[in-house]
Amino acid sequence: MKQLDFSDAEKLLKKYRIKTPDSGIAKKPAEAVKIAKKIGYPVVMKIISPDIIHKTEKKAVVLGLSDDKAVERAFDEIRKRAGKAAFKGMLVQRQAYGREVIIGGKRDPQFGAVVLFGLGGIFVEIMKDVSLRIAPIDKKEAMEMIKEVKGYPILAGARGQKPVNLEKLAEIIASVSRMLSENDIQELDLNPVFVNEKDCLPVDVRMLK
Repeated sequence: MKQLDFSDAEKLLKKYRIKTPDSGIAKKPAEAVKIAKKIGYPVVMKIISPDIIHKTEKKAVVLGLSDDKAVERAFDEIRKRAGKAAFKGMLVQRQAYGREVIIGGKRDPQFGAVVLFGLGGIFVEIMKDVSLRIAPIDKKEAMEMIKEVKGYPILAGARGQKPVNLEKLAEIIASVSRMLSENDIQELDLNPVFVNEKDCLPVDVRMLK
């Protein structure tokens, strides 16, 4: 299996009308500053490297960069932490906000393409709170997947909080299911996906073909 680089993976997402935050790829600190100014602060910076899959664990992601100096400093710090890992650039991305969810899937030898949904963080890592379907599915089935997870009340607006855009979230899950079934994708992780009352944006993608 081969991992697609961010640019190729993003192109495939766009083909299925799955929007990602405004971003650009920089090879030098000055380029990163130029991109940040263009897309608007605050921004997130993360390394693009085939050797670093779990960027957070390697401290290869820095959030909430709000000015030029912070961007330059983060660029140098991430490069230092990456050590001898292959370096294909630094992704500078407009910061997204909202509840964290995961949308993904894989190609199962028995069932074919399978799509997955769950809440991010502790819900997926420790509680294994996810729902699964054989792809492709429609928007109605995607909404059923959302409502199946134990953490659904958090998305629906528990304890007086604003509900997230469930319609948009269901649309993206259905689109991901079509993408999985129509392409030779072995594994896919959109994690995290930030969903709020207006939008639903995947900020990181891992795609293996």
